[in-house]
Amino acid sequence: MLKKKITLKHIARELEVSISTVSKALKNSEEISRETKEKIQAFAKLYNYKPNNIAISLKNKRTKNIGVVIPDIVHHFFTTVVRGVEKYANTKGYNVIVCLSDESFDKEVINMELLANGSIDGFIMSLSSGTQKENDYNHLKEVTEQGIPLVLFDRITNEVECDKVIIDDAMGAYLATKKLIEQGRKRIGLITTHDYLSVSKARTTGYQKALKEFGVSEQQDLILKMPSMEMDGQLIENFIKNSKVDAILTVNEIFSIYGMQVAQDLGLKIPDDISFIGFTDGLLSKYANPSLTSIAQHGERMGEISAEMLIQKIESEEEEETYQTKILEPTLIERNSTIN
Repeated sequence: MLKKKITLKHIARELEVSISTVSKALKNSEEISRETKEKIQAFAKLYNYKPNNIAISLKNKRTKNIGVVIPDIVHHFFTTVVRGVEKYANTKGYNVIVCLSDESFDKEVINMELLANGSIDGFIMSLSSGTQKENDYNHLKEVTEQGIPLVLFDRITNEVECDKVIIDDAMGAYLATKKLIEQGRKRIGLITTHDYLSVSKARTTGYQKALKEFGVSEQQDLILKMPSMEMDGQLIENFIKNSKVDAILTVNEIFSIYGMQVAQDLGLKIPDDISFIGFTDGLLSKYANPSLTSIAQHGERMGEISAEMLIQKIESEEEEETYQTKILEPTLIERNSTIN
């Protein structure tokens, strides 16, 4: 009797453990107890588990499809990246299949298993916050080890050898903080997330560098670390009410725009009493009232470069693999939320 193909999700459900535990156990990770490892490995062997069913997708059998996995569709940045991928891929005759991990490690793994069974020739992806929190990249390593090209953009990890495209996040935060200091701001707040998100860590570093360089003492009570990139209005309200900031830099535009609303409700004038700068430079930034000064992340360009790098890898006959990280420069776009 043929046993049907099973995935990490099936094993996790049957043995009542997390997908991450299964992933690590199959890689013989020291983090997992011997007993659990043996149980998971025996189950996987019994059901003839094949990592990602990838072997089907060989270089000589191209599908002309590219899989794009993004963590979120709320943030305008990711939609611009997808547009850039589409734009370039279509000129080369490739179709683009977009999946949403919804900031979940499990959904990211499931999406990759779904697409890596011969449906696509390569992946472009930005890591979910769940994956960066788990710090488990085995599903990505499986893909690259089987010869499926992968390009990571924006949220990346050094744990996986592949091509990467990012903007200089630290430089973006540095430019924004420097601008606020030059405008005479003394208590500059930062609304970020915990450091497990690679972009937040880099942006916090840029903010700290500018404060230090211009002799402004860093104060921990002026930094709000959100649990994730998702909105939590109460945390932002409490921060603005209690921290007495006169400027705020945020790691995305949604935090800034909500913050401006809170400030206005408190009777503060923008930019006279308080200034705001946010990362992304999406539609919300342009049409907010007042319009938001932003760090442009050049998402569409990032998408085009990612697609170009991936298609080059898919069509390359080179046996020797070399990888590169392309770093784009951020741009500060001034609008009405800061003093002109």
